Amino acid sequence: MIQQLLARKAKKLVLGSQSPRRKAFLESLHLTFSTRSSSVEESYPPDLVAEEIAIYLAELKFEALEQTLKEDELLITSDTVVWNNNTSLEKAANKEDAIRMLKALSNNKHQVITALCIGDSNKRWTSYEVTEVHFRELKEEEIEYYVEHYQPFDKAGAYGIQEWIGLIGITHISGNYPAVVGLPTGLLYQGLIEFLED
Repeated sequence: MIQQLLARKAKKLVLGSQSPRRKAFLESLHLTFSTRSSSVEESYPPDLVAEEIAIYLAELKFEALEQTLKEDELLITSDTVVWNNNTSLEKAANKEDAIRMLKALSNNKHQVITALCIGDSNKRWTSYEVTEVHFRELKEEEIEYYVEHYQPFDKAGAYGIQEWIGLIGITHISGNYPAVVGLPTGLLYQGLIEFLED
């Protein structure tokens, strides 16, 4: 479906990320794409909250690559925010920071908000998905084991739902699993259709 629309519009997909997880999701959707990335400082205005942060950062990544787009290219960028107790838990700076974040998530529920930006040199489509994630009470040795062995310093909230801590610690989620991993595939599919059929 998407590949047919892309062919009809003479568009080539570009994923604005080097994330192996996001690449795997696009491959699972049977999409042909190339990857491109730029070094963007993921900072945002202090008055932004929740989905506003995710949208701002997804669009920031888009704008960083917008000038590199050819006429026939369609860019996808994404950003994920872990929102816990009215605070954004970003990527951990070090082991101690990761442990602190996981202790905050232990025996608690939080929101994972993933924003998508799809666009070319003429127009842009942006949306987001919210998923609620529940952790059971995590033992200190479980948290330390995970951080030591998985070093989740490239992940918002210092955890990957698909990794050991997610397998043993998450009791349930309400929403979209791929969005928690880093790419809301259903939203992406619908967004591409809307964008290409417009």
